[in-house]
Amino acid sequence: MAIRIGILGYGNLGRGVELAVSKNDDMELAGIFTRRDPSTVKTQFEGTSVRSAKELEDGKADDIGVLVICGGSATDLPKQTPHYAQWYNVIDSFDTHAHIPEHFAAVNAAARGAGKTALISCGWDPGLFSINRLYGNAFLPDGADYTFWGRGISQGHSDAIRRIEGVADAKQYTIPVESALEAARSGKNPELTTREKHTRECWVVLEEGADIDRVTEEIVNMPNYFDEYDVTVNFITQKELDRDHAAMPHGGFVLRSGKTSDNASHVIEYSLKLDSNPEFTGSVLTAYARAVARLAAEGKQGAFTVFDIAPAYLMPQDGDYLRAHML
Repeated sequence: MAIRIGILGYGNLGRGVELAVSKNDDMELAGIFTRRDPSTVKTQFEGTSVRSAKELEDGKADDIGVLVICGGSATDLPKQTPHYAQWYNVIDSFDTHAHIPEHFAAVNAAARGAGKTALISCGWDPGLFSINRLYGNAFLPDGADYTFWGRGISQGHSDAIRRIEGVADAKQYTIPVESALEAARSGKNPELTTREKHTRECWVVLEEGADIDRVTEEIVNMPNYFDEYDVTVNFITQKELDRDHAAMPHGGFVLRSGKTSDNASHVIEYSLKLDSNPEFTGSVLTAYARAVARLAAEGKQGAFTVFDIAPAYLMPQDGDYLRAHML
């Protein structure tokens, strides 16, 4: 039986999940759920069901196997994920690293109370990069971690800017400092501050009459997003943003540098180069939605992270196939 996927939110990430579901034969789309008028939403595939988010309340949409929640981490997911975990098996891409423990606790309480299964903070960071940090620490306990993002557009940081009063639209690029990246690759385990590793570049469209100085101040001092970085804020028109910043590339590097003896140093490096951040993140969420469905079928309840998921749970093939073709 196909896993029936519901998508809550139809922005860039929701469209990425829709594309990913279409490429997995063991899944089908139960519907896209939106806070907008469903009749105004144009989907990528003819015949896709668009439904009101109100249908999700009280568990009324009982044809959903896993609900993929595609809201922003700044204000949507802290409320939405624990709310919908009362009625559905859920997965999200919450990416505010500093608040993951409290988000996990809230979702875990809701899911356990309802006998449901939830997976939080799933994507490529947190997500795939998190797994590689864990592997690196396990294999090289005497060492140091380094994570670099970009150059690329951060959906979470862009969304955080768009939530500021007076901002009509925005894109934010995360840019690794090349000298810091090369220092991490050297195997010498340099100590690098947050500010030394990345810069952040913001392109912002203001609403008419908005205060430029106030918006700039709110961006550069935003906790957990911009306050620890060197930030450049550029103000442009919507036409310029659409023309010059429509693509959504991203990527990055995770490194673990360490020693197994006084004479043997090692560097583990994992990297991603993405043409479309939301499409790739949507593909990761979709694979892990398969794992959520399997955990739920096994009676596992509460919240989980990518650390708790065996790799085989991500694949549609069985163990015999994986051992013969991928081991």
